[in-house]
Amino acid sequence: MGSRTKFFFLFPPHATPNKNPTTPFLFSNNLSTARPKYSNKQRRRPPNKQQQPPKKPPPPSLYQKITKMVVGRCDPDPAFSLPRARPPPVRQIAQEETSFPVGTSIPEDVSPLVHKITEVLRSDDDAVPVERRLEELSIPFTPDVVEKVLKRCFKVGHLALRFFNWVELRMRSPHTTEAYNAMIYIAGEAGDFALVEKLVADMGERSCFKSIKTWTILISHYGKAKKIGRALGIFEEMRKSGCELDAGVYGATIRALVNAGKSELAMEFYKEMVLKNMEVGVELYGMLMNCISRSGDIAGARLVADDMVKIGHVSDGEAYTCMLQSFCIAGKIDEAQELFLEFNKKNPVVDPKVYEVLLKGLCRASRVEEAAEILGSLEKNLAVDSKVYGCLIDGFLRRGDVSKAIELLHSTRESGCLQMVSSYTQIIQHLFRSENYKEACDLYAEMIKNGIEPDIVATTAMVAGHVQQNHISEAWEVFENMKKKGIMPNWKAYSVFIKELCKASKPNEALKLLSEMVASKINATGDICRLVMSSLKRNGEFEKAMIVEKIAKSFKLDRISQVKQLHKSLDRLPRYEEYGVSCCTTNQDANPTRAQKQYSEEDLQYLCEVLSSSSDWSSAQEVLERGTIHFTPQLVVAALDRCKRHGSACLQFFSWVGRQAGYRHTAETYNMAIKISGSAKDFRHMRNLYSEMRRRDCYVTPNTWTIMISQYGQAGLTAIALRTFKEMKNEGFEPNASTFKYLIVFLSSKKGRKVDDAIKIFYEMMHAGFMPDKETVEIYLSSLCESQKLLDARRCVKSLVKRGFTKQLGYSLLVKSLCRAGKVEQGLSLVDEMEHLGCSADQFIYGTVVHALLRKGRLDEALDKVEEMKRAGISQSTHIHTSLIVHFCKEKQIGKATEILTRMREDGCEPTVVTYSAMIRGYMNVGMVADAWDVFRQMKIKGPHPDFETYSLFITCLCKMGRSEDGVQLVHDMLESQIIPSAVNFRTLVFGLNREGKYDLARSVLQRKWLLKRERMLLN
Repeated sequence: MGSRTKFFFLFPPHATPNKNPTTPFLFSNNLSTARPKYSNKQRRRPPNKQQQPPKKPPPPSLYQKITKMVVGRCDPDPAFSLPRARPPPVRQIAQEETSFPVGTSIPEDVSPLVHKITEVLRSDDDAVPVERRLEELSIPFTPDVVEKVLKRCFKVGHLALRFFNWVELRMRSPHTTEAYNAMIYIAGEAGDFALVEKLVADMGERSCFKSIKTWTILISHYGKAKKIGRALGIFEEMRKSGCELDAGVYGATIRALVNAGKSELAMEFYKEMVLKNMEVGVELYGMLMNCISRSGDIAGARLVADDMVKIGHVSDGEAYTCMLQSFCIAGKIDEAQELFLEFNKKNPVVDPKVYEVLLKGLCRASRVEEAAEILGSLEKNLAVDSKVYGCLIDGFLRRGDVSKAIELLHSTRESGCLQMVSSYTQIIQHLFRSENYKEACDLYAEMIKNGIEPDIVATTAMVAGHVQQNHISEAWEVFENMKKKGIMPNWKAYSVFIKELCKASKPNEALKLLSEMVASKINATGDICRLVMSSLKRNGEFEKAMIVEKIAKSFKLDRISQVKQLHKSLDRLPRYEEYGVSCCTTNQDANPTRAQKQYSEEDLQYLCEVLSSSSDWSSAQEVLERGTIHFTPQLVVAALDRCKRHGSACLQFFSWVGRQAGYRHTAETYNMAIKISGSAKDFRHMRNLYSEMRRRDCYVTPNTWTIMISQYGQAGLTAIALRTFKEMKNEGFEPNASTFKYLIVFLSSKKGRKVDDAIKIFYEMMHAGFMPDKETVEIYLSSLCESQKLLDARRCVKSLVKRGFTKQLGYSLLVKSLCRAGKVEQGLSLVDEMEHLGCSADQFIYGTVVHALLRKGRLDEALDKVEEMKRAGISQSTHIHTSLIVHFCKEKQIGKATEILTRMREDGCEPTVVTYSAMIRGYMNVGMVADAWDVFRQMKIKGPHPDFETYSLFITCLCKMGRSEDGVQLVHDMLESQIIPSAVNFRTLVFGLNREGKYDLARSVLQRKWLLKRERMLLN
């Protein structure tokens, strides 16, 4: 009694039990008869001014506290707030009631009118706009007609939205609640919650009453999307609006909580339903028990089962079956067996369905032997149907025992029990996976011979198997035969076929299928389109890839009307094979704007001199205004790229040239300006440029977002980079290969490393159809090994190999990553496994192992590996020579390092920047400063030219030896070579100069640093 008192206070004082909690859902089986509970007039009655003043609001209830807690926990940014509905004025009601032509009689049966309108919307005639054809119908677009048309179009949301907007403009009056309900439902089904929020806001602005169905639809769709905070916020808003809570609302809320695994909160709402004497359906009882069982609350599940019998008036057998099923789904097999024995004692005759549930649970838990024993005892007493045998077949297949599954299939057929098509399909899929192609085809033929008609799942499995074995014609034959039999392909069938064709490098076949999918008005999602685009680009067919990209962008709810035109443009593309030329084109050919320069080299040189030589922008502006240069976007991009070191002048020039008559910035010019701002760490101006780009309707591309993400990542701000990546997807932009690459690289780098996020993005990249390059894989594997995620590293290589990455390169990079992370023993162990993995130890692997052993100081073992290389006939690489030089320089054995450098040149191995940098460090370690300078000057004269790492290393060594003044000269040298010194370089110099007592010089270095910052940043 105490617990019931506790839950009574979950309600406001004015709440009353609902005696009739039946609420029809928006899209029930009988759409034409679905009606709201009250009429429009009853709901839109103006408020009574003589009502009593509102009572003082009660203190926050337990529910409100829970809601506040969950909203804050689940949704950190709860910006969504539903406006409260207000009854509309009388004038508006009059307008809505007379929104059809005067003198037109409203037919009782509007189905013929709805059918005509739907035909117009779904027609393929693009010559005449849909809006004009609707006008020509001369049909009264009453609220009832509009509602039913929207319901008919709920699977083609773009048509529904187009009709919804057109009707509102034509009638010049707001939509009814029912029309909004239908449109909100369609937007929610499409996952377009931005449109959902817009529709709800429109309802509030136009004082359109939110019915109980409106609230239920909102809670249901936010729950399906696991936006629990918002779903609970809507529930609370509904309660405050005074709308009566019924069983449908509570059911939608409980389903949302169950979907998110919030069992405790789901139980709270369930108990509220019970206290309000609301009817709880069997399905809701089952969902609740599944959720509670997963959380491990067996007692709670039993309590719900008891309520199911006492309150829901369900039989004991049905309640026990639901509870048994929930235990099996949650993996509580021991508890399920105890419950089965308990029920068997009470009821000696058990329904075969109960056995089916228990067998399925045992098989899913890999306890197939126990399931077989139960089946054996069951066969002695009852007639076993194909579903029960199907459970055991599924169990054998889960364990990988295909032979036993086939044996059971044949034995049951001989005993007269015809197996289900699903059992055949499962075995066929396993045979294909184990590369038993002939056996799978024979079993499929046997299934048809036995009179079992294949369904769409079986057909799709056969299509995928044929493509995997490169039998494309057989796959098409099976696919076309399915359509001849009247089984039309669904989204899953199309997507599986397209994915397999892309894996088999058949992009034109995949494009043909995608074209058919679009023509069938099936939404080809972004993942499928990206996969086809990637395959086409790899095949060199960039023009077709661009068309597919437009199709992908058009499949937004509010832009999907362009799909037909884009689909038709596929047929207008030139067929290269007809002209006997290759489909492969270069990037330059694919982009004609790059093929022709639209500026002179003299103009570019003059512009760069002005931007780099002027001390302030005002003088540069005067020179440019007096000049006669014709500015083009190409000229601006080239100038910005060449003068990017002078970031401040470049950005002010960018702003100035954008205001000149006859000139307009393009996406490329904005991208370059954004890149310059980001490289100077002026992230505020970088975002301002992006906002300006959007404001001026400049075409934003995924490359724009990629540049911003990479600039954040380069600065170590990986959290902001991730947030920008999510923002990019929320804005409707699809990440490209470069986006994924740079994000993974920076998440894997030591500066701002986030390994878990890198893993997630890496698999998202492969799922999107992009193959990472060698550099990305190397950096990613290194971060996994350094973070002790060795299993993830191995799993990554296996996954890459399955998708076409060469096995030799994949495992070579894994060896290198293990050695870099200091896990030399694991690396050596993997080298020993290489032969079993189908790989061989090549020059790259030997170089990696030798380098790792030398880093650990194990010189003898490293030299043994070098001798082993010679015996295997593998020549020493530059990598091995450089590793030995680095080791001897570190040990201050500069003579041996010099010998190896000489031998290296004799062997025909050209020293690299790393080799010379190691020699500079070696000379500096033993105090041979003049020799170090000789090596440095030789690099500048003969090459390779010193890079940022070489300069940084030399500056550090000079400062350590008390020669910081020479380091200042190196900074000037860096700037002349267009290499930007880092903050660490300046800090090292200032520290060294102050330690040597050269304070004036240290101050001048600081001033040079500040001047460089001003040159690179746009300071307001």
